[in-house]
Amino acid sequence: MYIQAIPTISLPKWSELPSIIISDNSERLIPTSLNKQIFTFPIYSKIGLPGAINECYVRESVFLKLLEVNKRLPKGFNLVMLDGWRSTQVQKYLFKNILIDIKSKSDENITDGEIYTAARALVAPPSEDPLNPSPHNTGGSVDVTLCDDNGCMIEMGSDFDENSPLSSSSAYESETDSPARKHRRILYNAMIYAGFTNLPSEWWHYDYGNQIWGYYKKQSTAIYGGIESITFDKL
Repeated sequence: MYIQAIPTISLPKWSELPSIIISDNSERLIPTSLNKQIFTFPIYSKIGLPGAINECYVRESVFLKLLEVNKRLPKGFNLVMLDGWRSTQVQKYLFKNILIDIKSKSDENITDGEIYTAARALVAPPSEDPLNPSPHNTGGSVDVTLCDDNGCMIEMGSDFDENSPLSSSSAYESETDSPARKHRRILYNAMIYAGFTNLPSEWWHYDYGNQIWGYYKKQSTAIYGGIESITFDKL
């Protein structure tokens, strides 16, 4: 199971996502730190990103699937939750900063449209449209990595959120002796087996139940819509 190659697939056709109808099943949000089988490290809070919370929340079915993933990992490998549900405030901050980062590293002749397209592959633009919410705003998107039994992060070939071609999930598939290829395959196969889909531009990003998941699963309906704020009734 864990040696299967990561396929090279295309990014979603973003314009088609709103055609996937959202029929929210009203599942509650679960804080992943409640279960010690999953290492929870809310990275945006840890680095002091404005508006980020010191917890990773996901929908209940997502939570159960993450526990399934962790049980299927080989001995010595553990799942690490870096981010789950995300507020629009945080999404705006991330998207603004990736635009700035891409522009600063690009040729001066790059157009605003090209910058936007490049940014879109790494961070979803903030959306308050109930028919097309940002994926992390649904509680169905997760950013994950692996660590060893001591809690030390395992080499994945590029950093989380790294603006680089190496962040593509299949970037190391041609390198037969690469530890990163092995480790990405372990994560990818365990997540896919549990029912998640992967955003191919980000080895760390997986979806369940939202419109991106629906797109890759060829579903006409998504079961998770946006959740703008965490309140007691959502937990």
